[in-house]
Amino acid sequence: MKITKGRVYILSLLVFVLLLFAACIRVDRPETESTGVDETKIETEESIVYPRKTKTIDGVDYIQSRKPAGQYGGNIVISTIGEGPKTFNPWNSKDNTSSSASEIMFDSLVTTDAYTGEVIPKMAKSIETLPDKKTYIIELRKGLKWSDGKEITADDVVYTWNTLIFGGFGNTSTRDAMYIDGKLPTVSKIDKYTVKFVTPKPFSPFLRQISVPIAPEHVLKKITDRGPRAFDSFWSSNVNPEDLVTSGAFRLKEYVPAQRIVYERNPNYYIIDEKNQKLPYIDKYIMLIVGDLNNELLKFKSKEIDMVGLRGTNVSIFKEQEKHSDYQIFNLGPDTGTMYLGINMNNRKNSTGKYYVDPVKQKWFNDLNFRKAVDYAIDRENIVFNIASGVGAPLFTPEPLSSIYLNEKVAQGHPQDMERARQYLKESGFKIDKSGKLKDKEGNKVEFDLYTNAGNTERESIGVMIKQDLEDLGMSVNFKPVEFNTLVNKLTNTKDWDMVILGFTGSPLEPYGGKNVWYSNGTLHLFNMRGEGETAKLLPWEKRLDEIFDAAALELDFDKRRALYEEYQQLIYNEKPLIYLYSPLRIYAVRKKFGNLHPTEIGGVMHNIEEIYIKN
Repeated sequence: MKITKGRVYILSLLVFVLLLFAACIRVDRPETESTGVDETKIETEESIVYPRKTKTIDGVDYIQSRKPAGQYGGNIVISTIGEGPKTFNPWNSKDNTSSSASEIMFDSLVTTDAYTGEVIPKMAKSIETLPDKKTYIIELRKGLKWSDGKEITADDVVYTWNTLIFGGFGNTSTRDAMYIDGKLPTVSKIDKYTVKFVTPKPFSPFLRQISVPIAPEHVLKKITDRGPRAFDSFWSSNVNPEDLVTSGAFRLKEYVPAQRIVYERNPNYYIIDEKNQKLPYIDKYIMLIVGDLNNELLKFKSKEIDMVGLRGTNVSIFKEQEKHSDYQIFNLGPDTGTMYLGINMNNRKNSTGKYYVDPVKQKWFNDLNFRKAVDYAIDRENIVFNIASGVGAPLFTPEPLSSIYLNEKVAQGHPQDMERARQYLKESGFKIDKSGKLKDKEGNKVEFDLYTNAGNTERESIGVMIKQDLEDLGMSVNFKPVEFNTLVNKLTNTKDWDMVILGFTGSPLEPYGGKNVWYSNGTLHLFNMRGEGETAKLLPWEKRLDEIFDAAALELDFDKRRALYEEYQQLIYNEKPLIYLYSPLRIYAVRKKFGNLHPTEIGGVMHNIEEIYIKN
């Protein structure tokens, strides 16, 4: 676990105890770059570090499990906050819930080893990086089949990349992240089970970037032939489960909107245990859709779900009761995602000629002094103390505190400073009127909307606190928790929002996955999002962010990549288009009934779902 200088997690004896049973993480920097990708390893004291083996039986190249043999039967029940998935099409997913609900049914060529952090083969049997560090030869496992019995071959891989991803179908984030000097890699079939990828230049994050689901060409080609609109509605949330053709450990059995998603085991999955028995062991994997975090906690207490994330005072309560309970608590270190306050700096017009953001507010939001004032007014220490009961730390960077690329200087941040915030506002001509309200130099009252997703009680509580902090500066803040899908539409389509409290998923291993947030034309460049084909002059620091991410992708030396990623963190801290808030510890309570359960900081609790079983 990495602790930032000047900020500590241990605010109580309880947290000290929790840290004692956390996995001890050591981050090592690579000495050489033999494969053209970042080979940094994250190791834990109890990790299984030997490589996964391939075992060929009756012409099928199975993956041999690294865990002891378990037993079949039973269900795992987890939960998700919100309204449920919008789609079961993983290539069209634009939100985390839809991605989680769909990607469990589809496998990728490679994955990240939850124990070591290395990129390892999955549907691929082997990966060869040629000396030019631009050419990758990937051999598929033989004998893999889609759920309808069709064999998985190189044709599916080539179709996935050349048609679906590079063709711009669905969510284009993966395609956009693969451009190298304006060019995309080439993907070609060598034979039935072998594919060749060639990048225009050596591309450091390449292997991590290809960990996307492979699609069944024989099913989807007839859809993509009809165009993007047909694809966008294909395999939506009202799909008949029998129509899904999948490759993962589980397949969809039932979806009841706003209630539950039920998956059943794939009897022909390609991972086997030491007795050559096909995995997974679990009969059903069930995801209950709960309205909010409080309801989720109640369902865990009533034993309707098998695991729950803990926040704030719940940590101490659950820890105190652990010895006399049917659950065990795991501390997986700092959250790998980031929580932020976003400010809409968009000063352009939509297709109807109307500004996305009111021109008066545009001037405030594009004023760096205004953004600095907002930043310095936020009491992060208070957020950590009151929302997380000290089980967390203030956050100032777009990288998680466990990142191997963390800018330690930026991570130190600053305390709340209301006088400094008022000085920034004064420098830009803002004044307090006789009623105590803040007005700009034209006399306009400073009033705006602050959004977050309803049902996430943690973010709702943070919103209330930030509203109070900003109102102490004289600002009028209309705090509006709204339904998640409505909020996503505001952020990415209509773009008619002022400020928002949300979070991004992340990785402690590779910042390049955030390119779609920081690149000027990225699909999640929320604070200044450009529409399809829309051009506008880049702000100088936006241009520099583009340059940094382009350079980091081509740089193979770890230290030089680190310097680039540290610069990007410094830029975001200086310019404050997104203002980062706090990083909680990821602490989970999980039923003791599971065998082969081995949570890790990288993989989370259920990363090896196919190996987990229910003990007698």
